[in-house]
Amino acid sequence: MPRDYYEVLGVDRAASEADIKKAFRRLARELHPDVNDHDPAAEEKFKEAAEAYEVLTDAERRRTYDTFGHDGLRSGGWSPRTAGFGSIEDIFEAFFGSSGPFGGAEGASAFGFGRRGPAAGGDVAASIEIELEDVLRGVTREVSFDAVTACERCRGNGAEPGTPIRSCGRCGGTGQLQQVTRTAFGQLVRSTVCDTCHGDGRIAESPCQECNGSGRRAGVRRLDVKVPPGIEHGQRIRVGGAGHAGEPGGRPGDLYVEVRVADDERFRREGEDLVSLVEIPATSAMLGTTVSVETLDGARDVEVAPGTQGGAEEVLHGLGLPRLGGSARGDQRIVFNVVVPGALTEQQQELTRRLDDTITPENLRPARGEGFFSRMKRAFG
Repeated sequence: MPRDYYEVLGVDRAASEADIKKAFRRLARELHPDVNDHDPAAEEKFKEAAEAYEVLTDAERRRTYDTFGHDGLRSGGWSPRTAGFGSIEDIFEAFFGSSGPFGGAEGASAFGFGRRGPAAGGDVAASIEIELEDVLRGVTREVSFDAVTACERCRGNGAEPGTPIRSCGRCGGTGQLQQVTRTAFGQLVRSTVCDTCHGDGRIAESPCQECNGSGRRAGVRRLDVKVPPGIEHGQRIRVGGAGHAGEPGGRPGDLYVEVRVADDERFRREGEDLVSLVEIPATSAMLGTTVSVETLDGARDVEVAPGTQGGAEEVLHGLGLPRLGGSARGDQRIVFNVVVPGALTEQQQELTRRLDDTITPENLRPARGEGFFSRMKRAFG
């Protein structure tokens, strides 16, 4: 179980973003490989601290974590950025730039993970419920979810319509600031996100009145999502770019839709196969009969051979479900449950006694090819 993020950074739950950044900078210095080559656990400790920082400095992720904990983040499709790095040196370079947190760490946008440009939008989680028939053929469902979207008035650029957007004078339109420091080993150049345009490289002369120049608005978004045939209960569909809008110039997040398949009392699903139970009276099992069986393709007549035992199966090939991404369908297995009649009338009891008197060991012989263990499995399974 992952540790509480606030505990990892040593801050309380009401800590400000500045407090969180300060705590992370302190931990980064303590865990840097230049001063921690004696501690083999330093890498995992830093990954843990970086993961906590990544969540608690993102307002949307922090709200999700405070409400739903670690499970809420994972179900929304989020995963820590540190997961794909091979060494702690790689992590430091990706988060703070090649200079690391020493010799000018404050220049790395207050440890903003070495961001190069406007921040991307966060991911969004939603869910829908479909029927078993929809798994067979696929379906399109409308999904409604809360999301930060691009402002319609300014179309996401943050400027009041009809007003100019000029190049940022502080960074010259690059979105980056560079600082050159002379060291004993030569010049050291550090790049940071511009604190005026926040990496966009442009500034609106007249900020949009609807979004106050942020280029984004919170609201409810509706989207049609295609559910492919063969999807399993609990699987998620990723819709790229349908999540929260990023800062002006930043990419949007993704939408992850969890698909729930409603229970169908007619069938039990086993992968691509469907299993259905058909009850038949003991007399019909003895004499043989024809029964009508429900399938996803309509009713089918199935022959019940004379002497059918309880637990016997009949397979309807190709009437199951398709595999996700495939076209071939599984089978539908019919399991027969032989029901012994009860509450017999006197006449029925007399007829049963007369039948019982005629039963011979030959009538009780097991089905051809069925051994002792097969009979045990059928009897107790």
